[in-house]
Amino acid sequence: MSYCLHSESHLDTGPIYVRENGKLHVVNRGAGGVQNVTPKARPFSLFSRTFSVELCMNREDDRARRQRTDHFIFTYTKEGNLRYSAKSLFSLVLGYISDNVDHIDSLIGFPEQIAEKLFSAAEARQKFTEPVTGLRALQKFTEAYGSLVLCSLCLRNRYLVISEKLEEIKSFRELTCLDLSCCKLGDEHELLEHLTKEALSSVKRLLLKDNSLSDAGLRRMTAPVRVLKKGLDNLLVLDLSCNPKITDVGIGYLLSFKKLNCLDISGTGLKDVDAVIKRLQMQIGLVHSKVPLKEFDHSNCKTEGWAEQTVLQWEQAVLEAMKPQDNLRSRVTALHFYGKTHRIEEVVKCTLVEPETKASGNLQFYKENVENCHLPLKKEVAGSHELKNNKKRALAEQERERTSKQKHLCLTVEDWDLLNTY
Repeated sequence: MSYCLHSESHLDTGPIYVRENGKLHVVNRGAGGVQNVTPKARPFSLFSRTFSVELCMNREDDRARRQRTDHFIFTYTKEGNLRYSAKSLFSLVLGYISDNVDHIDSLIGFPEQIAEKLFSAAEARQKFTEPVTGLRALQKFTEAYGSLVLCSLCLRNRYLVISEKLEEIKSFRELTCLDLSCCKLGDEHELLEHLTKEALSSVKRLLLKDNSLSDAGLRRMTAPVRVLKKGLDNLLVLDLSCNPKITDVGIGYLLSFKKLNCLDISGTGLKDVDAVIKRLQMQIGLVHSKVPLKEFDHSNCKTEGWAEQTVLQWEQAVLEAMKPQDNLRSRVTALHFYGKTHRIEEVVKCTLVEPETKASGNLQFYKENVENCHLPLKKEVAGSHELKNNKKRALAEQERERTSKQKHLCLTVEDWDLLNTY
């Protein structure tokens, strides 16, 4: 067996060694013969002279280091020179926590001032628009701060936002105003069932205009109030206009809202309007208004709270998803060609039920003996006999409260079925 070692130079091949009969012989190339000479020790180098070592750092760490420019604040001096200064430790920690806000265990007992800054930082990073982690992060804030996160929510004509962000909307607590007008939710919608939960028992103003509601929906919505004295017991303002499937029977379920100050049932399917007006006036003290009330003009209903921009981000994300794609036009053209029903792409706008509204007229009611109640646009002067009627209604209400326990025993089978669901 023979082997050879090459030196660094390609011109000088060096000596050649041959092993024969257990002995090592060196062959001199110049002499051309074989000498039985023991080779001399010669320094041996593992790497050639042209070998070099390059120190390679972690590529991911290098990119992360380049992205950390937000740790500094860059400004210009009067001379036009660029100057940078490091951010405070609070800003760095706030940014880190907002990037990982979904990993927070709890915020209960955390200062509200710091929590608001943390919410704004996470909102700027659009953490609440993410499908799974956004809901988990939002729940941490709503559990700890309630109405500070959102006290008023306006989803008027935003049924797509309700469809895409239903769980996020259900996570809001201690709302005082909720506008769901023109959303076509129907009686069986999950959000209407959520209205009867304890989390929304603080709602004082509820606008359900043009939502395809019927008597069955009102019965389900008022069942906890009528029997258990829970749910929407603190409701002051209720808008049920433009729901033509609501009849005289459904209005009877609304009599359980003893604290109700303003009610709008214009555009409903009432058969005996005069009887309904007298019934509302005698039992819960609501007087029919001849002019429109300011409470139902939808001008002062806005989204208010820390999550105001978050709701706008949800709406923007839905609008971005609704933009027509390139392959959508060809598909719609094919559906037209084969005579199939094409998918509706345009946003359904809020349309009022004009025939029913004109037939029933303006059916808005308000309570006269409440100082904080929003009065009509033209204030009417009450007569002396109206004051007497108010006293009679007050005495009648006291008598009804005394006999309320007896009325609770007279429940229908449908009411008991509803109670078993709570």
